[in-house]
Amino acid sequence: MLRSGKLAGITRLDLSCGLSEFPPEIFELADTLEILNLSGNALSSLPDDLPRLKKLRVIFCSDNQFTEVPEVLGRCDGLEMVGFKANQISHLSAASLTRALRWLILTDNQLSTLPAELGRCTKLQKLMLAGNRLQSLPETMSACRQLELLRISANCFESLPAWLLSLPRLAWLAFAGNPFSDGVETEYAIEQMKPEIYWHDLEILQKLGEGASGVIHQATWHKAPVSSVAVKLFKGAVTSDGLPSSEKAACIAAGDHANLISALGKVGGHSEGAKGLVMPLIDASFKNLAGPPSLLSCTRDIYPDGMHFALDEAISMALGIAAAVAYLHARGILHGDLYAHNMLSNGRGACFLGDFGAASFMPSGEVRCALQRIEVRAFSCYLAELLERCTPHPRLDALRALQGRCTQETVQNRPLFDEIVQDLAGLQMQRPQSK
Repeated sequence: MLRSGKLAGITRLDLSCGLSEFPPEIFELADTLEILNLSGNALSSLPDDLPRLKKLRVIFCSDNQFTEVPEVLGRCDGLEMVGFKANQISHLSAASLTRALRWLILTDNQLSTLPAELGRCTKLQKLMLAGNRLQSLPETMSACRQLELLRISANCFESLPAWLLSLPRLAWLAFAGNPFSDGVETEYAIEQMKPEIYWHDLEILQKLGEGASGVIHQATWHKAPVSSVAVKLFKGAVTSDGLPSSEKAACIAAGDHANLISALGKVGGHSEGAKGLVMPLIDASFKNLAGPPSLLSCTRDIYPDGMHFALDEAISMALGIAAAVAYLHARGILHGDLYAHNMLSNGRGACFLGDFGAASFMPSGEVRCALQRIEVRAFSCYLAELLERCTPHPRLDALRALQGRCTQETVQNRPLFDEIVQDLAGLQMQRPQSK
C-alpha cells in the first residue's frame, strides 16, 4: 500500500514487516507524516535525509538492531518523542538530541553513560532508561526542570543523584533493581513472605487484562476460602518500569490495606516455571478511573469525556488513595506510578490502588522523606484531575488549597502523606449531615 500511493495524506505510519532498510517511499508522505513507527524490524540505521519528513514529531524504532541512536534525529527540529526500546544501543550522542524533545525511551539497551548535553533538553518531561548499565546521570540534567517521569530501574546506580531529589516537577520515579536498593528489597521481601499457591490448585479462566509486565486472568483457587481470584503471570522481560521480580517483591511486601490491590500469595510449581502472583478478584463494579497518557498528553491521564464527580465522592477517592500511599510509605515502599489509570473506582467513592510495576524500596534517612514528597507531587496531579471534574461546591476551595500545597515547586515544603490524610479526613467530616 505504501508503494501504491494509497496512504497519501496520512499522519501516522506503522510498519513492522522485517525491514532491514528504511523504505524510501516513506518520503512521499513528507508533507503530512507526524508519527512514524518502525518497531519490530531489523533496522540498524536511518537515512541522512530523514529531516525531509518536516512534520515528524514522533519516531519509534523499538525491537530493532540499532547499536547507537542515529545522529540524524538531532536535525529533525520538530521531533518531540523518540523511542528505541530493546535494541543493542551502547552510545547516545549529543548530536542525536533535539531541543524539542519531551519524551525519550531507551529502555532495555546497553548504555553505560549519557551525554552532558542531555541537560540542554529543557522541555524533557519523560525519560525511560530502565534496563541499561548506567551508574550515574549527568549533573547537567539538574537543568531539566520540566522532567516529571523518570525510570532508572535495573541499572548500576550506587545512589540517587542529590540534585534529582529537588527537581520541581518530578512526580513519578522508579529505581528498583539497582545496587543501592537491592539490599533493602531483599530485606523487605524476606520479612513479608507470602505463601506459595500451587499452580495445580488454580483453574485459569478468562483473560482480564495485560500490561507491560504480565497477563492477568480470572481464576478459581481450589482449596481456598475465597475461590475467585486474579492471577498475574509475569512475562519475565525488562519493562518500561523495571524488572518483574522487583514488582513481585514490592507487591508481596506491601501487605494488606483496604485501598490496595495486594497479593494473596505467589504462584508456585508452574508447569513452565513461570512466576506470578495471586490477587483478590475485585468486584466487576470497579472500573479503571482513567486511561494512560497519550502521545499528546505525555504525562497526563486520559479521562472519559463528560466524567464528573460530586465533591464528597472526590474527597472519598482522594482519602482512600492517600491512606494507601501513606501505608506504603510507612513500609518503605514508593509506588512510583501514582496515576488514575492504576486506580479502580466504583463511582460511589470507593477505590483501589494497584500495579506495583514501578514500585521501589526506599533508602532510610533524609532521602526517604524527599522521595515521599516526590510522590506527593504525583498526588497533586491526581487531585488536580479530580478538581477539574468536580461539580461546583462551596467546599471546593479547601480541596484546592490542599492541592496547591502538594504541588509546591520547593520539594521540602510539601506535606507528607500522613498530613494529607488528616486534612482529607477533616474535609470528609465537614460533609453536611442528612436530616
